[in-house]
Amino acid sequence: QVRFVESGGGLVQAGGSLRLSCTTSRSTFSINSIGWYRQAPGKQRELVARISSGGSTNYADSVKGRFTITRDNAKKTVYLQMNSLKPEDTAAYYCNTLVGTTPIADWGQGTQVTVSS
Repeated sequence: QVRFVESGGGLVQAGGSLRLSCTTSRSTFSINSIGWYRQAPGKQRELVARISSGGSTNYADSVKGRFTITRDNAKKTVYLQMNSLKPEDTAAYYCNTLVGTTPIADWGQGTQVTVSS
C-alpha cells in the first residue's frame, strides 16, 4: 500500500506555531478525505482534523480555533497549521485516508511535535 509521508514536526515553546505536511503518491488522493491524527505516549491515537475531497473540514474540540487543515490536490499534500501550541499537543502526528472516520491506509512514520512549557 502507498503510505503517507509526514514532515514538519519539531520542538517549539508553548504559544508557538508549526506547519505539518503530509504527502503521498496515492492516485486517488484528490477524491479521498484525509485526516490528521496524533498519538501521545501511553494514549490512543486520536483524530484531530479532517478534510473532505471538497474541502470541508472538521476538528476535535481540543484543537478547534488553533489548528487549520488544508489540502493541495496538485501536490497531493495535506497541511496542518498549528498555532497557539500547548504542551498537551505533544505527540506523534500522522495522516491517513479516511472512509467516514475510519483510517484505511497503512500508517506512515509520523512526525514528532514537542511543545515545551
